[in-house]
Amino acid sequence: MYLPEHFNEVDPEAVASLIAAAPLAALVAETREGLIANHIPLITTKDGALVGHVALANDMHRLIDDGQEVLAIFRGVDGYITPNSYPSKAEHHRAVPTWNYQVAHVYGAIHFQHDERSKRAALGLLTHAQERRVSGDKAWRMSDAPADYIADMLAKIVAFRIVVTRTIAKSKLSQNRDARDFDGAVAALRERGESALADAMEARRPKGA
Repeated sequence: MYLPEHFNEVDPEAVASLIAAAPLAALVAETREGLIANHIPLITTKDGALVGHVALANDMHRLIDDGQEVLAIFRGVDGYITPNSYPSKAEHHRAVPTWNYQVAHVYGAIHFQHDERSKRAALGLLTHAQERRVSGDKAWRMSDAPADYIADMLAKIVAFRIVVTRTIAKSKLSQNRDARDFDGAVAALRERGESALADAMEARRPKGA
């Protein structure tokens, strides 16, 4: 990933927040059949690993060797920035459009898990995190479903754990613009209703802006 220093995201909390807010990763790996990519929600464990699961019918767990390096790409908010939002553009017209975004590339060794305990743990982590968010006190639990039904569902999946080796993150949020152009871009996004990107930019406001 092309990563100019001023867009390099080095704050661990910011990276963790990005992953938690956008857990659907593009999981990429090289295989004997070439590059493959799967879109899979991943949850970070307390020890920093990534946990997920795929359908047993998905050839991913057969094509990727156990312990092989994979790349999980997490994409946060993004959006188009028009030069019309820069006050400086009216003065000298030296401005072009750009695209702002946040992304994290997480590399690690993947290990597939076929035992029921690991599969239950993977499902438990995912549903606990997401059900709390969307259902609150009425969060769904695996125990809500019949035991034989859950057993059948577990038999049709494969869990996996990715031991993270390195993370590269990028927050391209107009940190390279001066204060008035930065504020102009934020205001234009809010006018368009793209408040999530505007909020992300404000959180990464450049020094002096």
